[in-house]
Amino acid sequence: METPDRKTVAVIRKVYHLLLSEYGKQGWWPVTRKKGGEPEYLGGPRTRQERFEVAVGAVLTQNTSWKNAAKAVSALSEAGMIDPARLAAASHEEVGALVRSSGYYNQKARRLGILARYFLGLGEGQPERESLLALEGVGPETADSILLYAYSRTFFVVDAYTNRLFSRLGVIRGNESYDRIRGLFEGSLERSSKIYNEYHALVIIQCKRRCLRVPVCNECPISTLCASESLREEG
Repeated sequence: METPDRKTVAVIRKVYHLLLSEYGKQGWWPVTRKKGGEPEYLGGPRTRQERFEVAVGAVLTQNTSWKNAAKAVSALSEAGMIDPARLAAASHEEVGALVRSSGYYNQKARRLGILARYFLGLGEGQPERESLLALEGVGPETADSILLYAYSRTFFVVDAYTNRLFSRLGVIRGNESYDRIRGLFEGSLERSSKIYNEYHALVIIQCKRRCLRVPVCNECPISTLCASESLREEG
């Protein structure tokens, strides 16, 4: 991975501190406290089951909101399927009915079965990025979410919000590869899973509140850094 230039490093670090000051700690990734309960932040996953739940959630939140994915996680929890063995043994129809709220439920049911069998094969071990990427339906964003949020591994998660926000800031063009953008963040920040975790969550809330598809720039905490805002003012 290439070394980011000083300006990129400065902007990435400044954005993190501004967003943290504006929104505070986000508390991510949530997991269920009790069977069938709603996922909530408990300080991060600590048990094998909670780590598996994070992996399940990372698949379920693909192409949908976390609200819809969380309903599916709760349904799986209520059915006792936040367990690799039970989930792997269940039929696609049964799992699909439970995760219907997350959309693409037949596809996700199949992918969850594959994920469950993969975790069964791990035993007490940890997943590796390349083996996760070899699974159907697990791309770089999903793999890095599992590694970062479930296992505190230092992989920065890049998503559509990251592309939107940092394209507008002029840090990226928006057509770079996933790994190149990931490298910019990992090369600019202290190598810390806590920082990577918090930063990704802060980018999401910034894009949901202010850096929307049509941005709401009034009182934006990072407007002084935003290349798009400067261009609008000049126009």
